[in-house]
Amino acid sequence: MGGAAAVIFTYGTLKKGFSNHGLLQDMMSTGDASFLGHHRTVERFPLVCGPYRVPFLLNFPGSGHHVLGELYAVSERGLARMDELEGTDRGHYERLPLKVESAGDEEDVKEWRWVEAYYAHASYAAEMWERSAEAEGAFGSYTEKEAEGYVKRSCRPANLSFLDHIQIYLHSPPC
Repeated sequence: MGGAAAVIFTYGTLKKGFSNHGLLQDMMSTGDASFLGHHRTVERFPLVCGPYRVPFLLNFPGSGHHVLGELYAVSERGLARMDELEGTDRGHYERLPLKVESAGDEEDVKEWRWVEAYYAHASYAAEMWERSAEAEGAFGSYTEKEAEGYVKRSCRPANLSFLDHIQIYLHSPPC
């Protein structure tokens, strides 16, 4: 891949083995993305599940865990596709800087780098963190266990927007 427009940290459904990874596979096949390895956040952040077991990284450094994920270099075209999936123009997520380091087994001093990640939009992030604290709290990696019960976008009720689903989730009692 030529010059990357951005380096993106994925922590949820875009990771290998999860429901939205097909987008990255397609982007890699067209030269719009390349896998850079497994990484973790340098600071602690809350990683939580919201409605339909959708994962959200919350921009509250110092809370939660060192989140494990995957790093991808993406082209301008690939970045536009990821922004569309993540609803950045609809207030679903916002793409912001994040400091990560390699998650390899080496005991050496780890080098960190600035990348970008899709965080829960600031308009609902605090409520999401409060709701998650009442329920299951944060976790350090979105695994098959956390994804259990995930509902694909195509299987969700179409008469409501994603933000409507978030508001319903935030204002209903935890199960």
